[in-house]
Amino acid sequence: MNRKLIRPDFTEIKEKLGRTPKPSVPQESPSTTQAPLDPSTGAAVNSNAAIAPQGFGSPRRKIAPPEQTNAESFYYLKQMQSKTPMVIVLQNDEKLRGTIEWYDKHCLKINRIKEPNLLVPKHNIKYIYKQDEEPRIRRSRAGKKDETPTADADIPLYD
Repeated sequence: MNRKLIRPDFTEIKEKLGRTPKPSVPQESPSTTQAPLDPSTGAAVNSNAAIAPQGFGSPRRKIAPPEQTNAESFYYLKQMQSKTPMVIVLQNDEKLRGTIEWYDKHCLKINRIKEPNLLVPKHNIKYIYKQDEEPRIRRSRAGKKDETPTADADIPLYD
């Protein structure tokens, strides 16, 4: 049985119009073609990528920085390994002192001496610093209570 295609072959139409069809070149499948290799690195070169380097007016867009830099994880791990005494200042300015036992995406576990351990949500933390870096409060002489009042204090306010 010989069935005709519903869609006509374009070579037949071109022959009827008087044009000669171009010889068809068989296309290789993507699995059989190999990308050229970069001589400096030996890696495959993407022929679709922009040729000009980035920053020289190439059409390639800048690569966005990574969403997570792992700086927070690095800092926590360093403080956990050295068991550094830390001060955690909460949003309400309350200070918690202790060492960081572990952390995750949402909270820190703080070990405290002579007090219960705490699980602190990160959204409640204003900032954290090492206890050794705590600012020292110096009292000035004017702040002492046993200082004698000056002569100006004896003057009555109202006559």
